[in-house]
Amino acid sequence: MRILLTGGAGYVGSACLRHLLQAGCEAFAFDNLSQGHAEAVPKGRLVVGDINDSDALTKALRDVRADAVMHFAAATSVGESVEDPAHYYHTNINGTMTLLNAMREASVQCMLFSSTCATYASSTSGPMTEDTPQQPCSPYACTKLAVEWMIRDFARAYGLGFTLLRYFNAAGASPDGRHGEDHDPETHLIPLILQVAHGQLQKLQVFGDDYSTPDGTCIRDYVHVDDLAEAHRLAIGVTKPGDGRVYNVGTGTGHSVLDVISACESVLGTRIPQEVVKRRPGDATALVADPQKLMTELDWRPRYPDIRKIVETAWRWHEHHPDGYKTAVTTGGAP
Repeated sequence: MRILLTGGAGYVGSACLRHLLQAGCEAFAFDNLSQGHAEAVPKGRLVVGDINDSDALTKALRDVRADAVMHFAAATSVGESVEDPAHYYHTNINGTMTLLNAMREASVQCMLFSSTCATYASSTSGPMTEDTPQQPCSPYACTKLAVEWMIRDFARAYGLGFTLLRYFNAAGASPDGRHGEDHDPETHLIPLILQVAHGQLQKLQVFGDDYSTPDGTCIRDYVHVDDLAEAHRLAIGVTKPGDGRVYNVGTGTGHSVLDVISACESVLGTRIPQEVVKRRPGDATALVADPQKLMTELDWRPRYPDIRKIVETAWRWHEHHPDGYKTAVTTGGAP
């Protein structure tokens, strides 16, 4: 199978690209490098281009002779989406429309879309199935749901085959320590904690301690990025023209912000200074997956169900790459 990954130089996209290559697929990244890193992509596998450039997309699809697309390219910060929704609607919705039309032009009929658990209504009543009501509470999540609708409409009208993967909080790094999470600015909890441990931040900001959870902080389901990559590999293998599937990708276990801080302190053997600040706009109270459908239909199992093991891989990356891929370039650590 030959696959083009939009946003394939990003954190999750590049992990999926490397995983696909290891599995024997012909995979290529298409990325404008505004958030992605060329150093995360194996040599000869990167096409630099923008998701809103129809001609560049169509050419890339034809040049790599793509059988399918994995669509990761998007603006992804919940907080930023509240402050600048116009950017999110343009990038995520218009960009996907451009991609879908380019796929039609290049006769590519299969898509796997990187969706999100943030489309679900926040709930503390239990894990979320694929049938949990979708009531997004941020512009970012609204755009992801709108793209899901768009893909379904294209499938009905044009025979597109699709799989929607609604995954929960991606975390961790490659076990060999060569690839990991590198965002600018960084907004994700585990790398922020590790920045505090490394002395790059004075203390961690905890956004709210008055949620309706046991310790008052938000609860999330953290899934290792390599487990996400395996889910993508399995899902693209069953995506066929005219067929549509939806899967949650998570471990089924929720951890509060304070739980994650405690896990990091346990792994690192040090205390993480912290302060509680006001809630961040757009944050849901609790998002935890019910992954049984994915487990049953595709025989997927997380290899990293323990949050401490996820933190260990993240720290291995961060300890040796405190400045992300800039460190990798300086030391020759990237492929």
